[in-house]
Amino acid sequence: MIQWRFSFYLLSAVFACLISPAPHFAWNGYHTASRSDTFNMLSVVQTPTDGGIREEVPQKFRARFETWKAELLSTEFGRQQWGTYANNKNFVLTIKVSGNRGSDAGTDRFQWDETGNFVGATIPIGSRIDSGYPPPIYYPVLNSLASDAAVHSINGSILAATKLSHELGHVEQTAEANVKFLQLQNKLVPAYILIFLKNGLNTRDKKLIELADQMGGTPTEIWESREYWSEVTAMQFLHDRLSNEEIYCRVFEKIKRNVREYAKGYEDRFHKFPELISARCAK
Repeated sequence: MIQWRFSFYLLSAVFACLISPAPHFAWNGYHTASRSDTFNMLSVVQTPTDGGIREEVPQKFRARFETWKAELLSTEFGRQQWGTYANNKNFVLTIKVSGNRGSDAGTDRFQWDETGNFVGATIPIGSRIDSGYPPPIYYPVLNSLASDAAVHSINGSILAATKLSHELGHVEQTAEANVKFLQLQNKLVPAYILIFLKNGLNTRDKKLIELADQMGGTPTEIWESREYWSEVTAMQFLHDRLSNEEIYCRVFEKIKRNVREYAKGYEDRFHKFPELISARCAK
């Protein structure tokens, strides 16, 4: 019964993520309202010619935003992420800071032009993204920064910059995706959920299996895969940022432990990068 209830809750929650632009999850003061908004935020616009990064930041939050931005740009990896969009005149990336979102960060309002080129996205962030940590499941990298006063403490600006890196990773994922396939997922996910709710929550239903094959996975699998890919991105940023810090090994050992315990099926994508398998922290 517990497993049945959890399956119902998880799939229902993921479905809410896939069709709503509102924050999806809230654990330990951190929300993530990202990437799965792709499903209901597909729009077609003219190709921009004056693109770049547009910062919509209220003056009262400007100083802290500049601190977070400087933290991201203090690394080569972060500069590459930022430069990808700052220097692209055919793409508009809007970063919007709001006092109503707390420690929430997300990615939405994806745009394509008439020929299928990805030309725009928005990253809405709260004014307190320098606080709030998600759980280790789905977020093994961000969770690794959770403060343990007895062992180490992470500067809040590093947490904020890591969240920004994570969200930029979602924009990059969308850039690499096929818009036609995203439209197909947009069409089939609601059908999947309706069948799931009507058949007694039986994920082994042949119709659901067929839909999952067409979509590239169940709604839950699609969502969690996106989160883990962006966590790989965040890990690469942290590797650059903490490479000369004493806390490097503690953070990366925690990432390894989180991945091993909560993301076993996704270990390969983390292990493709030397940051997680370096002998530097071997005991």
